Amino acid sequence: MVHNLSILGSTGSIGTQTLDVVDKLGLKVVALAAYRNIELLEVQIRKYRPQLVAVYDEFRAKQLRDNIKDTDTQVLSGMDGLIAAATIESAELVVNAVVGMVGLQPTLAAAQAKKDIALANKETLVAGGDLVTDAVRENGVRLLPVDSEHSAIFQCLQGAPKNKALKKLILTASGGPFFGKTTEELRNVTVMEALRHPNWSMGAKITIDSATMMNKGLEIIEAARLFDVSGDDIDVVVHRESIIHSLVEYDDNSVIAQLGVPDMRIPIQYAVTYPERYESPTAELNLAQIAKMTFFEPDYETFRCLNACKKALAMGGAATAIANGANEEANQLFRDGKIRFLDIGELVTGAVDSIENFIPHTVEDVLNADHLARQYVKDKVSCGI
Repeated sequence: MVHNLSILGSTGSIGTQTLDVVDKLGLKVVALAAYRNIELLEVQIRKYRPQLVAVYDEFRAKQLRDNIKDTDTQVLSGMDGLIAAATIESAELVVNAVVGMVGLQPTLAAAQAKKDIALANKETLVAGGDLVTDAVRENGVRLLPVDSEHSAIFQCLQGAPKNKALKKLILTASGGPFFGKTTEELRNVTVMEALRHPNWSMGAKITIDSATMMNKGLEIIEAARLFDVSGDDIDVVVHRESIIHSLVEYDDNSVIAQLGVPDMRIPIQYAVTYPERYESPTAELNLAQIAKMTFFEPDYETFRCLNACKKALAMGGAATAIANGANEEANQLFRDGKIRFLDIGELVTGAVDSIENFIPHTVEDVLNADHLARQYVKDKVSCGI
């Protein structure tokens, strides 16, 4: 088990739950990073006494620097600060829990600094693709999944034979707040309605992604790259109770699942302690109390983001970065009240279909694909979609 952690995104949902795991296991935090929530970050600094912190928003970083001048913690800002937190010499493991494309460069920097990475930032693998997997392989570091679905698959694969014998990965989806709704019923749903997830407490961006099922589309892409399988060998099943977190089907048709209460501290702790297991801060699973579990096929026609992601994965190249960038922009516009809920799927699909695909060879290429996708969304919205 590692003992010194750097946590990127420490004030978000995954970050704060990672600190619960830190408390439970008695680990040391050497670096923290946040976007702009300096009030909570200051509380964390005074409790954990990290060597350095990074605040992406430069104005807020200056405020924090003034607020904690009585401590020994160094305050950095911007992307340079994030990268410094991801590469700090004393860290054994970097937990990347930031949201969005901003997580790509710190992940690559951590790998190049030969840090093991616990990855909760799915956009890193979705957009970065081979750049990330190549960096991990070339530097001999471990890329440990934190998403509950990918952690479940990772755990189920621990008993795989040497020849892997893998037939299929099965990702479970809660279905979000709009399971069973028709296109017509979703036409005028509000942001507040979309933020009412039935099972998980997550940040706003990821909760909206769950409502559109874009989150599951991103997870298909991430699973393909984490576990080196084709998109055709990844299925999705809607499981409303969120007790089975994902499954693996082997060549002999045996299916192995990982179960647990819907609490992200289980996969976070497994990434931190892998390959060992310790008592966790989560509740025990009581199957008799749950009584039943249900399973359904996803509605690919209504939730168009799923098919857009599957198509982007099949296309390869920059298509997955394009899908991700279009979604990030559309998701924010929906939360800002500038587009309707169903516009998100239309814009992501349109970006994948319309923007010319290419093979990205550098981080700059990936960032360019992201820019093209965001610009496509802005242009379509300005023209009334």
